[in-house]
Amino acid sequence: MDYLAIYWAEFLTIATLHLLAVASPGPDFAVTTRYSMSFGRRVGRWVALGIGTGILLHVAYSVLGVALIIHRYTWIYGTLLLVGAGYLGWLGWQAIQSQPRQGSAPEHHLQASEISSAKAFRVGFLTNGLNVKATLFFLALFSTVINPATPTSVKLFYGIYMAIATGIWFALLATLITWRPFYRRLWAISHWIDRTMGTALLLLSAKLIYDWFVLIKVIATP
Repeated sequence: MDYLAIYWAEFLTIATLHLLAVASPGPDFAVTTRYSMSFGRRVGRWVALGIGTGILLHVAYSVLGVALIIHRYTWIYGTLLLVGAGYLGWLGWQAIQSQPRQGSAPEHHLQASEISSAKAFRVGFLTNGLNVKATLFFLALFSTVINPATPTSVKLFYGIYMAIATGIWFALLATLITWRPFYRRLWAISHWIDRTMGTALLLLSAKLIYDWFVLIKVIATP
């Protein structure tokens, strides 16, 4: 049996599904956009790195089988829903309070920032790590697409690829948003972009809370 061909076909399927998932608008997109516009390219790239690294958290518990436990015990999943909703709601509330910026776009904005690299990384990591939709994505990926017989080392390779690809994707987004000619045009309306991204995060938070109520209703139904 040609295992290389099997793993290659499996990898292409995973790469395609991952591309579709990461390209769809979600909390990662909203946070990267908001922090890149508000604090500059460097911060946006650190947020992207945190988001990419957060993928490894999902990969780790999926490989270890913890994702199945999360899916099986509804109270664990419900807790994750509430924690994720609270974190996204907090980020959204901060963003919608953005105020109009005075003057033209500062020339130093692409380098200097009020936010440290560590904080930017942490924001990205928590945004992805607490994304329960990512939990479901990786649960489906590791339970249906990836063959149980696939060696752990190969599964880890898939995970590392997805982490790197995710980081690169959002780093490119941060770079595009802060591209100087583009950035100068967006500067005057950047507070509206912040507020729009904040509204999106609050809506995502509300959706998670709604999902939590649905889950509780299902549990309570005899």
